[in-house]
Amino acid sequence: MLWVRKLLMRMFGRPKGVLGRLGGAIMARVNRDAAGQIIEMLDVRPDDKVLEVGFGPGVAIQLLLHRVPDGSVAGIDYSQEMVRQAAARNAAALRNRKVDLRYGSVERLPFAEGTFDKALAINSMQAWPDARAGLLEIQRVLKHGGNVALGFTVNSGQPKEGVAESLTAAGFAQARIVDMSKLFCAIATKP
Repeated sequence: MLWVRKLLMRMFGRPKGVLGRLGGAIMARVNRDAAGQIIEMLDVRPDDKVLEVGFGPGVAIQLLLHRVPDGSVAGIDYSQEMVRQAAARNAAALRNRKVDLRYGSVERLPFAEGTFDKALAINSMQAWPDARAGLLEIQRVLKHGGNVALGFTVNSGQPKEGVAESLTAAGFAQARIVDMSKLFCAIATKP
């Protein structure tokens, strides 16, 4: 059973090598609808600055760019393979400096305090080494009144129980779970 977990992490958790490239292609197709639903729920405005944690192959980044003509999108991912795939998918936006994609960990976000209006993570939190530290970092880089959405598809393996409570423990307010088609989303606000 341990080898199955390692295989899945190499494909989807922290994609690497040939399996990571394949995992990225699968994620791009499977997670597109989920990304659209979560972005809609976040109520992204045209001038918002949005952060995606664990952006994978960059599908949500691509969708977000259409929603923020006067804003910007940034992302961080712990997989160099996913940074490459997302950069290729969003090459024009990178050239125009509308998107900033970085390799790194959610536990040490390379952004200033109060930078973003919105933040999201899709099928990502369950792969973070330290979810509490990651949530505290997201809370740090959000502006007051900013919203976070943590989305999990039915394939994520993430149980609903405890997710809203984890957001509250990290200092977020109004944390709640919203059930959607084939996924659930935890939404909260930075007070």
